[in-house]
Amino acid sequence: MDTSAIVESLRSALQAALDLVTTELLTTATAVQLGALLVAGGLALLVARPLRRLIDRGFEAVGKHRFQARVRRLMLSLAFPVLWLLALCVLTAGAGTYKMPYELLRIGASLLGAWIAIRVVTSFVADPFWSRTTAVIAWTIAALNILHLLVPVSGFLDSIAVTFGATRLSAYMVIKGVALAGVLLWLATSASSMLSRRIEHVPSLTPSIRVLLSQVSKLFLVGLAVVVSLGSIGIDLTALTVFGGAVGVGVGFGLQKVVSNLVSGIILLLDASIKPGDVIEIGGTYGWVNSLGARYASVVTRDGTEYLIPNEDLITQQVVNWSYSNRFVRRHLPIGVHYEADIDLATRLVLEAAGETERILEDPEPRCLLTGFGDNAIDMELRFWIEDPQNGVSNIADEVLRRVWRKFRDNGVEIPYPQRDLHIRSGAPLAVKPAAAEAET
Repeated sequence: MDTSAIVESLRSALQAALDLVTTELLTTATAVQLGALLVAGGLALLVARPLRRLIDRGFEAVGKHRFQARVRRLMLSLAFPVLWLLALCVLTAGAGTYKMPYELLRIGASLLGAWIAIRVVTSFVADPFWSRTTAVIAWTIAALNILHLLVPVSGFLDSIAVTFGATRLSAYMVIKGVALAGVLLWLATSASSMLSRRIEHVPSLTPSIRVLLSQVSKLFLVGLAVVVSLGSIGIDLTALTVFGGAVGVGVGFGLQKVVSNLVSGIILLLDASIKPGDVIEIGGTYGWVNSLGARYASVVTRDGTEYLIPNEDLITQQVVNWSYSNRFVRRHLPIGVHYEADIDLATRLVLEAAGETERILEDPEPRCLLTGFGDNAIDMELRFWIEDPQNGVSNIADEVLRRVWRKFRDNGVEIPYPQRDLHIRSGAPLAVKPAAAEAET
């Protein structure tokens, strides 16, 4: 970096700015134009207030649709600058008619017009950060161009440079690369979001393939944006090969878990063993898969708690997928009745309770089997099928057992308590000393 050249360039720019101020700005005509500019701004500010109220009343009459709300905010924000621009246009036209200087008025009108146009264009950007950032950058470039300062500023920034071998990197190239990277990243994320929405509506694709295509397209577009941005500032990508290899080795050792989760996520998406919408149980967590990410899977339980389970756990641990091939699940409920109860009546009551439960399927039909003679009761088992495990498998057991208990109570079928026979063996009588002898002792 040549420091003397930078200092000389900065000194020349300051001298040119000083000459411009002394010869062009500190004059009577400039003072008159500046006063007219401020008066026009004040009048526009006064008129903008009732205009905003009028805009509010107009939009209240037509409703508050999302698009209408966005248009309303845009019109409210542009009421003042549009009125100011109209006033400056009138003053500029009047000054030109009467052969009066109007260069400052023309510059102000051009700056306002550029800001209004940029604000209208960036209002279609949904993200507020990208909208404001794009508006500020675009207006700065437009302002420098209007003031005929774009070329001098670009030359000054280009003179601030460093050299790495055959690569020259200047401040102008860095700013241009950052701005281009921002625009390309925004375009990449917007395009990937749009592509993901399109993929979600393709019925022939499974949920796991949809997620895989969405993730791959996002990574590809973002990577392409980064590569194009680096190439735009003159960086030779082949020079980064050795550096990239070293970084790759460091990432491999330092981020083993992250890489393992990433690879596990790709495997899950490819083999479709777990996909969005599946009902799974892992490590005591029971819920349905809300989404699959590059690092974790989101599992939402019945009580609304959302668990972020690493993809590696889904690969290495045992996972119960209640809806892997289909959503049909069979439940087994043990039921015990007294030995003196009518077994046929008890069986019929259990099947009636299962048939009255809405979530239990009629085909395959429920079955009640006698499975053994226990210590305290006759052991029976109710077996039935459901097709909505995402709605819970414990609550359906609770509902059926409550119905069985009410039917047993109403029909005199007894559910026994645990019983034990206690045998007391008689032995030699205990020797008891008289009270007098005990006192003497």
